[in-house]
Amino acid sequence: MKIIGLMSGTSVDGIDAVIVDIQNGVEDHDAVRVNVLQFATYPYPDGVRERILEISAPGAGSVEKICHLNAYLGELFAQAAIRIAREAGVELASIDAIGSHGQTIQHLPQPQDESGILVRSTLQIGEPSIIAERTGVTTVADFRPRDMAAGGQGAPLAPYGHYLLFRHPTRTRIVTNIGGISNLTYLPAGATPDQVIAFDTGPGNMLIDGLMREISGGTRVYDENGDDAAQGTCDADLLRSLMTHPYFTSKPPKSTGREEFGAAYLRQIHKEAGSCGINNADLLRTLTEYTAESIVYSFKTFLPNMRDMLETQTIDLLFCGGGVRNQTLMRAVQQRVQPLSIASVEQVGVSSDALEAIVFALFARETLAGRPANLPNVTGSAHPVILGKIIPGRSFRSLGGVSQT
Repeated sequence: MKIIGLMSGTSVDGIDAVIVDIQNGVEDHDAVRVNVLQFATYPYPDGVRERILEISAPGAGSVEKICHLNAYLGELFAQAAIRIAREAGVELASIDAIGSHGQTIQHLPQPQDESGILVRSTLQIGEPSIIAERTGVTTVADFRPRDMAAGGQGAPLAPYGHYLLFRHPTRTRIVTNIGGISNLTYLPAGATPDQVIAFDTGPGNMLIDGLMREISGGTRVYDENGDDAAQGTCDADLLRSLMTHPYFTSKPPKSTGREEFGAAYLRQIHKEAGSCGINNADLLRTLTEYTAESIVYSFKTFLPNMRDMLETQTIDLLFCGGGVRNQTLMRAVQQRVQPLSIASVEQVGVSSDALEAIVFALFARETLAGRPANLPNVTGSAHPVILGKIIPGRSFRSLGGVSQT
């Protein structure tokens, strides 16, 4: 199947778009084979990122703004799908489906009691009906709510994609994605879906990027290569204080996001650093080390036999996401897992930059095939469920054989 995957993450950098040709492995235990035909990230137009962050802040998003941006982002996601197909030299009519994650503006996985009903909620915008209408391609979107309806947290979802792509018959692997939030997927050798362990480890690039925007007056949105952090010194006392956050000791299944590690949390950290006389360079380095420390803490605390595997080097540590380009961050991780060496998913044949968009292309494929794509032991749902909502394209045929016109 040729599928376009679309997504925008917690960093709100823009729309990742990928067009892939997906094939099954030769044997049942083989990983799915994905040929990336084209990948690109299309930045949001000026001011859109700020508008998304505004409506994502607790108590800040009006109904009118959310309604309008849902439709506008649908147009932008549709444009991204059309553009990636054009750049790949592929006719849209030959695309089997589009899988769109959309843009999360609120994720509330902890149940809230409403008159005896436990309510979990999440909201991704980027209207899929507009994507299907503009492209003519059947679009699958809104993947999280079904898992939450079944009692899960709706996150992390990517581990099922990691299972399809990275499982190995003889090697244990951990796939760590460092986006705005960092998450890991533990795949024991010869893993079956019920053996996968996965959860959000805590902050990824979110705090680092937020501080860069703050200290640069908005002229810089990330620490390129980690060069600025490399000029600072980690404050050990502040790092110890940050690691007392209760999220780190809570047991999986668990997920987190901007609600816990976003702008309000960063303001609190910045205030604490200021009272201790910590300058911006040292704070940036400390936040970088904080991300590394929380990732490796999660390895050693929640994964079976992890300490032994690190010492005996019987495990592959694979990294992906924007964080792999931050060399200071990756060195900090490497120092904490010595003598084991870390690697990028590129080294096992999968594009790191495109991976998240690839995952949502895979989800579209699974949904259209009628296969569940959540992992109950990861999300906490009561049972496996088929994810997403299907918006028919022009070539879609119903069970009765009637074409969409």
